[in-house]
Amino acid sequence: MSENNEKENGKSVFAKISNISRWLTGSREEKVDREDESGAEKPEETSAKETAKAPNSGGQSRKRKRPARRRSASQKKQDAKEKPAEKTENGGGSQEKTQTERQGRKKTGRTRTKKPEETAEASRAPTFCKLLINTDEPEECRIALVEDGRVEAFNLQSVMYTQTRGNIYKGRVTAVEPSLQAAFVDIGEERNGFLPLSEIHPEYYADPSLKEKRGRDLRIDQVIKRGREVLVQVVKEATGNKGASITTYLSIPGRFLVLMPGSDSAGISKKIDDEKQRDKLRAMMKSFDIPEGIGYIVRTASQGLTKSALSRDLKFLLKLWEEIRERGRKNQKPGLIHREQDAIARFLRDHFSENIQEIVVDSEDALRQVNEFLELMPPGRKKKVRARLHRDSRPIFNYYGIEKQIEQIYQPQVPLPSGGSIVITPTEALVAIDVNSGSTDRGGNFEDSIFQANMEAAEELARQLRLRDLGGLIVVDFIDMRDNANKRAVERHLKACLKRDKAKTDTSPISKFGLLQISRQKISAPVEKGAYRICEHCRGRGLVRSAEALALSFLRRIQTGASDKGVKEVRCRLPLEVAEYLQNRKRRELAELENRYQVEIEISGEPDLLPSKSKVEFVRDKR
Repeated sequence: MSENNEKENGKSVFAKISNISRWLTGSREEKVDREDESGAEKPEETSAKETAKAPNSGGQSRKRKRPARRRSASQKKQDAKEKPAEKTENGGGSQEKTQTERQGRKKTGRTRTKKPEETAEASRAPTFCKLLINTDEPEECRIALVEDGRVEAFNLQSVMYTQTRGNIYKGRVTAVEPSLQAAFVDIGEERNGFLPLSEIHPEYYADPSLKEKRGRDLRIDQVIKRGREVLVQVVKEATGNKGASITTYLSIPGRFLVLMPGSDSAGISKKIDDEKQRDKLRAMMKSFDIPEGIGYIVRTASQGLTKSALSRDLKFLLKLWEEIRERGRKNQKPGLIHREQDAIARFLRDHFSENIQEIVVDSEDALRQVNEFLELMPPGRKKKVRARLHRDSRPIFNYYGIEKQIEQIYQPQVPLPSGGSIVITPTEALVAIDVNSGSTDRGGNFEDSIFQANMEAAEELARQLRLRDLGGLIVVDFIDMRDNANKRAVERHLKACLKRDKAKTDTSPISKFGLLQISRQKISAPVEKGAYRICEHCRGRGLVRSAEALALSFLRRIQTGASDKGVKEVRCRLPLEVAEYLQNRKRRELAELENRYQVEIEISGEPDLLPSKSKVEFVRDKR
């Protein structure tokens, strides 16, 4: 009996499931029929939400739905012809449609989301580039490259500071340090140049047999001797107490070529990616008569250049090299024998591109220099550039609204569009950059706000490194992000922004502490060096000691000196505020010192005296 009951129960359950399935099918067919009759737009597929609700709708659904009407075989065939994919979920058509839609979404259905760095590059594509040259004052020359109203490159030359990078000197080795594997060379400047072993050309080796050896097999004291005369070039400016870094591998840059005396290497700029153009330039260079032992690099500006223009640049550089060699032979003392071009010629040589459509200057001499540079360009490229004189009564940088951006270069804090900021602090060992959220996190999603602030900071700090000429090790403290995908996006965005930099850069991933490290080649001294000097009060620290702290420090010095035998008088020249503090607040302590050690203490205050110029003198008994 039990077995028969179980079979009957199973049949009844199966029958119920079949009825529910037929009911669902009929309900969907009826819905399709109603939509066909009304002409309404049909969805491509049933949403997951509706599919999940349908089996559990129970009796309520039966009350709303009317029973499906029966359709003839001819009507079903006609429907199948007109809508072969609009079948029930139990049929193969719906499965085929779903699979096709999934494939279509994978291949073409979804629009690819651009990476942040791609969007940034597209938004930064300059539509109008202008070069502004400000030389109306003889003490200072300022050059700014402006793209769509934003300063993207800046150069400053003033009487306070003259760039030495690229200069060629005749030098004499004054010291050889085996522990440093380097030599110190007198180049006629205030500090000697630093010459590492790796920067010594084999032609200067004391023993010619050492030319076959490389790397660790060589020792500096074997390679070069004290008193050896060498031709050297500055590759890194002198900073602080450190002398300039120099090399004996010389390079003489021109507009289209870089000449490398003492080298047999030849190359073409990697930025020229057109193989036909590279082959054409390579064939041009092979057709020229280049002396043996002189290498070259074809610069990016040579794209589309004629053979005659390339030949003129090569002849000019070869002639210049012969003049440098001749001066080196004639000069008996260490000193400068070739100075790098001035600021205008150097900036045009290194930064001029096809995007620049206008050059505006505010002096006749600068206009003449720009026109001479443009004469060297091919006629087709020359027509696209307009050079003119600024004639407005307002200064050129104020007229074009970039003076505020120039002043921002010298400020430690740089605002961001979303309300945050970055704070740049150069130190002796590295440059620290801190990213502050500010008002970025007000409202909205916190993680998205932080991500936006970090993306803006990555773009702005890359620009500030270029404008300020900051090099060496740079540590960036980004705002902490929880999502690893956002961290990787910020890293990619920063690398994309650094591609515009002419200096070589390298970056590390964001660490678990939110720090990212950048190594940037030092092309020249920081731009602030040409406009600022070290504070005489704080000596570059940014802080000065209070009058109280200085007074107590001098009081201890007075006590220490007065306790020495033979001291009869103590004379102090102090800043006025410090002197008044000692005479008014420490009168009793000074009187006790005079009675205890039988000395006379004299304190005079001077209002204009700097704390660093204070003087304490101890007068001894001559007997």
